[in-house]
Amino acid sequence: MANPTGFLEYPRELPQRRPVAERVHDWFEIYRDLPDDKLRQQGARCMDCGVPFCHTGCPVNNIIPDWNELVYEARWEEAVRRLHATNNFPEFTGRICPAPCEAACVLGIIEPPVTIKQIEKAIADRGFAEGWVVPEPPAFESGKRVAIIGSGPAGLAAAQQLRRAGHAVTVYEKADRAGGLLVYGIPHFKMEKDIVERRIEQLRAEGVRFVTGAHVGGGRPADPTIEELRRNADAVLLACGAEQPRELKIPGRDLGGIHFAMEYLTQANRRCFGDQLDPAQDILADGKHVIIIGGGDTGADCLGTCHRQGAKSVRQFQIHEMPPENRSERTPWPMWPLQLRSEGAHEEGGVREWNVRTTCFSGDEQGHVRRLHGVRLGPGPDFAPIEGGEFTLDADLVLIAIGFAGPVRQGLVEQLSLVLDPRGIVAADESYMTSADGVFVAGDMRRGQSLVVWAIAEGRKAGAAIDSYLARTGSAERVAGMVAAM
Repeated sequence: MANPTGFLEYPRELPQRRPVAERVHDWFEIYRDLPDDKLRQQGARCMDCGVPFCHTGCPVNNIIPDWNELVYEARWEEAVRRLHATNNFPEFTGRICPAPCEAACVLGIIEPPVTIKQIEKAIADRGFAEGWVVPEPPAFESGKRVAIIGSGPAGLAAAQQLRRAGHAVTVYEKADRAGGLLVYGIPHFKMEKDIVERRIEQLRAEGVRFVTGAHVGGGRPADPTIEELRRNADAVLLACGAEQPRELKIPGRDLGGIHFAMEYLTQANRRCFGDQLDPAQDILADGKHVIIIGGGDTGADCLGTCHRQGAKSVRQFQIHEMPPENRSERTPWPMWPLQLRSEGAHEEGGVREWNVRTTCFSGDEQGHVRRLHGVRLGPGPDFAPIEGGEFTLDADLVLIAIGFAGPVRQGLVEQLSLVLDPRGIVAADESYMTSADGVFVAGDMRRGQSLVVWAIAEGRKAGAAIDSYLARTGSAERVAGMVAAM
């Protein structure tokens, strides 16, 4: 504990957001960095607890007090090494993780918690700026081959762990760019995509092979089949995500102008890349009355995107009641608190409404949505409609952001006859192996819709499980070397 009184001397500070009037006209990240002196002060607030709950609050079990102290002492290179010991991609989590570590911070019992997330981001960015983050190719080759399907955070984390253990790793991605959700699901204003690309380049330099535009099991003549991958690899990892959107089954759903959130966000990200899109398939908010159904992070991403596209008006609906401003007794420390959270997009405009249910849509003669019909609800758990609570709003574009129902069934899940659990996600044993021998699963496909930090944790654990599986036929010397490399 470098500064025993730091938590008494310094208040919690967060990075400032760029002015709304400036940032809604571009797609750059919205947060300014904290200067080094402020970061050292925030590191000094860490109490280096005897039982640091932040460790277990963090899905990758980051050794947070250690690198907080190293930042306070300006030992940045050591902090970079300590951070990467548990997290392959801290520059991702430092930007887009909701920071369950901060919710579990012991200081948070009596004071605002330590600013862990911003310190993590600063360490990762300093590591790249100073040239301390470099490729780490394996010292030996195991002779084993692993095929990974999906290049989101789970697939990338597993790929790096397995490659550093000496295995030949090939990552297959159905999109034209590697990165999965990180590239096409998260808006540029939350994480600029050169952040993802520089990490993928590191993996390439370590020997990971990426095959893009390859929809394994997709059925096109050029698509690889799962049978080919199983024949040519010693193990296969499925890291395809939970891409099946949850449907809104109400009258009028088939009208034009009603889309799933991820369709909209993917198009917006492609425009930022400069990709040419089919004008007939455009999903744009400019000059339109937009309604976003769903109050979570994906809905907020849609909200910020609508602002930047020049929507005439934007409303975001949530069926549940408005949460309390601060942690309530329903979610005591160190649980993840049920409380009101506002993203940068909410600061930029739009209207948030709680206790609202959409009942149907109506459209014009061309079959395009023009009205949303809904009803206001009473409190939970019943959420019964309020008498006289019916309403109608103009709606030219409706975005459905109510979550995901697990992995897409058509394709790999059906072709491998994978067993699903009662929630509809791929079942796996304690070694992350599915019901198909030699086929493993990680990330949202196994866990269900979750956070990027959980996907990284899943990828790391699945990588270790696959390494153990591959090592069973190896020599004792090679096994020891692989375990040390992991």
